[in-house]
Amino acid sequence: MRLQAPQFQALFTPGLRSVAELFKKKNYELRIAGGAVRDLLSGVTPQDIDFATTATPAEMKEMFTAAGVRLINNKGEKHGTITARLHEQNFEITTLRIDVVTDGRHAEVEFTTDWHKDAERRDLTVNSMFLGLDGTLYDFFNGYEDLKNKKIRFVGKAAERIQEDYLRILRYFRFYGRISEKPGDHEPNTLQAIKENAKGLAGISGERIWVELKKILLGNHVSHLVQLMYELDIAQYIGLPLDGNLEEFARVTKNIQNLSPKPMTVLTSLFKVKDDVTNLDLRLKISKEEKNLGLFLVKHRQELTKDQGPEPLRPYQDFLMDSREANTNSKIFELLKYQGEEQLLREMQEWTVPSFPVSGHDLRKMGVSSGKEIGTALQQLRDEWKKSGYHMDKEELLSCLKKL
Repeated sequence: MRLQAPQFQALFTPGLRSVAELFKKKNYELRIAGGAVRDLLSGVTPQDIDFATTATPAEMKEMFTAAGVRLINNKGEKHGTITARLHEQNFEITTLRIDVVTDGRHAEVEFTTDWHKDAERRDLTVNSMFLGLDGTLYDFFNGYEDLKNKKIRFVGKAAERIQEDYLRILRYFRFYGRISEKPGDHEPNTLQAIKENAKGLAGISGERIWVELKKILLGNHVSHLVQLMYELDIAQYIGLPLDGNLEEFARVTKNIQNLSPKPMTVLTSLFKVKDDVTNLDLRLKISKEEKNLGLFLVKHRQELTKDQGPEPLRPYQDFLMDSREANTNSKIFELLKYQGEEQLLREMQEWTVPSFPVSGHDLRKMGVSSGKEIGTALQQLRDEWKKSGYHMDKEELLSCLKKL
């Protein structure tokens, strides 16, 4: 088939036209690869575009240098990737390759000119397609058919693909949550291969796991996929608690669906105690902000709840006004999402924190001179101000001081 979608046509910037001309002149083949092809076939404009070519890195370097094109970031070179910059745009182009030796984390590669062989070493059928610059689709493993049917399958034998890089287990879940229409539509032999190889995730770095896990947590079918992680013995190898609270997780993921939560907010519903957050951090090296959010939610999710009276937001507002910590308001927003309080979340986001209208200078004018007395008086006035729902102005508070 030949793709002519507007999203595809829009890719042809002056930069891409120049790159295409250089490759054509040298008779090297150049195609769009992987995820960008999947996105284009789904009618989505890709965020990142990877290119694949029959030219070796040395041939590309020579060609670009001769044309006066700037090359940047040579880190990917040993894996066959050259990044060229033309017309204020970066182009990441990788030589077709075969994985010669893999240890479940890294691969030693050998360059090839065989497009089928390169497609064979990719993880999922929907990620294994190429698109020629004339719009021709090259699809060796029925990836387009799977994409149309919203099926997620490994290229070739699932166990072999997983053993090349155990992180592919989590990539399977991520794309399942992104593409599949309903939970539970897995091939039994795929789940079996995942279960038999789950232990391999123990050797994958926490940082790589956390990148994938965060995307899973924000995708579809998350409750089903996390339950599957427990059933297939994956949870223990990726820092999740052995006795995760799956009931709470199912309840919260339902509540939170349209509220754009942070991944940590979703994940915390699985945790029963703060040690679960600490253990996750030890395994995945989450950021300090993520860890603090997890600890905050575990501590406050049950006691900091809406007031049943006419001012349901008051407990959250009071907590925020009393807090001396940074980012308390964003933590409260996440707590409201966790609790499924959509209306209160909107109100809280619109509420501006009022500033206390009285200063020590005002009290000195009234004859209060000692620092200790000023501190005590300010605290008393703050309490009165809080009781009034932060409505009392300076004059009301100062007249209140006379009574006190």
